[in-house]
Amino acid sequence: MSKNITVEELNTDVLIIGGGTAGCYGAYILGQDGRYKVLIAEKANIKRSGCLAAGVNAINAYITKGRVPQDYVDYCKNDAKGIVREDLLLSMSEGLNEATKNLEDNGLVILKDENGEYVTRGNRNIKINGENIKPILAKMANDSKNVSVINHVNITDLLVKDNRVYGAVGFDVNEEKAYVINAKSVLMATGGASGLYKPNNPGFSRHKMWYPPFNTGAGYAMGINVGAEMTTLEMRFIALRCKDTIAPTGTIAQGVKAKQMNGVGEIYETKYGVATCERVYGTTVENTQGRGPCYLKTDVISKEQEEDLYKAYLNMAPSQTLKWIEGGQGPAEQNVEIEGTEPYIVGGHTASGFWIDDDRATTVKGLYAAGDVAGGAPQKYVTGALVEGKIAAEGILKLLDEGNSLSDFDGAFEPIINNYNKHLNNSDSNISIEQVEEAMQKIMDEYAGGISKHYQFNDTGLVIARKLILGLFEVFEKLKATDVDELLQIYELRDRLIVCLSLIEHLHARKETRWHSFAENMTHQEEDDNYKLYINSIKEADGIKIIKRPLVVDDYKPLKFTFNEDNSINYAGGVVL
Repeated sequence: MSKNITVEELNTDVLIIGGGTAGCYGAYILGQDGRYKVLIAEKANIKRSGCLAAGVNAINAYITKGRVPQDYVDYCKNDAKGIVREDLLLSMSEGLNEATKNLEDNGLVILKDENGEYVTRGNRNIKINGENIKPILAKMANDSKNVSVINHVNITDLLVKDNRVYGAVGFDVNEEKAYVINAKSVLMATGGASGLYKPNNPGFSRHKMWYPPFNTGAGYAMGINVGAEMTTLEMRFIALRCKDTIAPTGTIAQGVKAKQMNGVGEIYETKYGVATCERVYGTTVENTQGRGPCYLKTDVISKEQEEDLYKAYLNMAPSQTLKWIEGGQGPAEQNVEIEGTEPYIVGGHTASGFWIDDDRATTVKGLYAAGDVAGGAPQKYVTGALVEGKIAAEGILKLLDEGNSLSDFDGAFEPIINNYNKHLNNSDSNISIEQVEEAMQKIMDEYAGGISKHYQFNDTGLVIARKLILGLFEVFEKLKATDVDELLQIYELRDRLIVCLSLIEHLHARKETRWHSFAENMTHQEEDDNYKLYINSIKEADGIKIIKRPLVVDDYKPLKFTFNEDNSINYAGGVVL
């Protein structure tokens, strides 16, 4: 007996896809205005979803005393070797402290010294007790006027016609029910992409990773599928983390000023540089040249500092504290071994994501992006994602106030529903979802610069990767879902495959090595001034088209997208075609 998923239509003024950091704050800002109906569609439960689900122990993007927003722009630009959107970074940096204060006013505990000043952790960070940061954000969104939330709905496809967004389609992850959501504007806030590459830990522990395993690049994939322009996907992110637990190392490096040390006792970080990518690269080289394992040197810290580390990790990565306690040796007695993770695509740490203007509008009219899916502005962290959610919300308000409302969508959403039903009714296959996922990760690991290849790739391998990933799409079409949970897994796999293809094209297009490890191109091993530009892409009928765009530099004007009557895009402001 065939299955036919039931369909319900919903109507809203603004649809926010993803109830994480940027999505919650965008809804909160829209709710302060209160004139427009806002719906957040969240794959999990908004109270504990997204990157902040387990908490965080610091605000890593903050303008500390004596600093100005331009200082943060300069830091980000230097760390990314110049490939950033300075206009986006400046508008983001100008809002960091206001967003922080707003969180504090809503219940976030920020540590203060005896003078009532925030306790800093380095030049751009302040310490918090942030285990409950996500419930605070969820409450801010939920309590806002005219904002509603629909949990456990996985959005899979945008409704776009003639380069204008009209809403989206998704399905309930607990019951056989689909939603067609009609909206006048859409904010994409879904997070980045994990699980593209073979991870550190195999088998049962494969999802013990740095970035949330449920962030599968859905926002990127939906945008790519409807022809939105993407940028800088080739600036992958590889996190330097505590071995096995994959807990953050910044808490140790910045909190107690621990240096990176190799297995023969040498401090090596100054040899390679201290940019984010260089910290990973140095560790990789030390290991491959036989001087590993590598550590953060903590055996000189005090017992008081050790106690602070125990507490700090309980706010966001309790497995690290448990490892120390269960092992009977804390960081004051034993140096902390470190390793690089597999690569991720995440616009909160690098410049990967949607190509957007200063209002965070994408190249699809009515579609906005904020947080990890928004490109051009790395090192957002929590507060940067909040600011982008606010800027996008304000851009949406301008769009709606200008009278850019829509007539009903007159395209067809039935093919999307039919695809759900197809997977639910496919005949049994001898290939499982997990096998296809592992095949994808093996291909990316071996031919597109994964852990086993020390993050290195070359032109020949990328051509092979493209061919093999394309071949997996044929297998993917035959996958069967016995229930909606498996349907969710199938669509998460689809999203990853789509992102993999675009990533391969981006890696191939930047014929240089600008970021060691992040994009270690062995065919083009040197930095090349000809590539002081953005590598952008658009999916077309015959494949992915690469576009090279000039940098937005110091004397920039904010980039503003304008659209023709047929909704095709014009470029005005700081970037020209």
